[in-house]
Amino acid sequence: MADVLDVAKYALDKLGYVSTMKLQKIVFYSHAYHLVRQGLPLFDDRIEAWVNGPVVRALFQEHKGQFVISAGFFGDVDEGSLSNVEKASIDHVIACIGDMSGADLSELTHSEAPWETARQGYEPNQRSDKEITKESICTFYSGASLGNPVFA
Repeated sequence: MADVLDVAKYALDKLGYVSTMKLQKIVFYSHAYHLVRQGLPLFDDRIEAWVNGPVVRALFQEHKGQFVISAGFFGDVDEGSLSNVEKASIDHVIACIGDMSGADLSELTHSEAPWETARQGYEPNQRSDKEITKESICTFYSGASLGNPVFA
């Protein structure tokens, strides 16, 4: 199983530079896609339902205070850190949504049950560390006709 920083390094290497919001969503959708298609999580880190969408806190702690980051920000990609199947999951997500902005991806996550369910009971701008569970991710993204380009 990959480490969330290895996933982020790999994604950044492919994308060049992105907003940290976009990186968080690319990492989230890579995890979701891998979980649904492979039946295994891409990484073990907890995903939380923050105001602007899903966030991996461990990744956030590494880029905290940054708005845009580029390849190499977390160090070089270790070619042995991800399997070919894990890389393929990330590549698929980048091919499907890599052109979308962080704000567009945030809006997309806001329209989907995993984030919505985890945010129930919270005001729109209220902070939360509520987990978006692997079960809710798997249940939602395994469904048909979701309207999400990653799973189309």
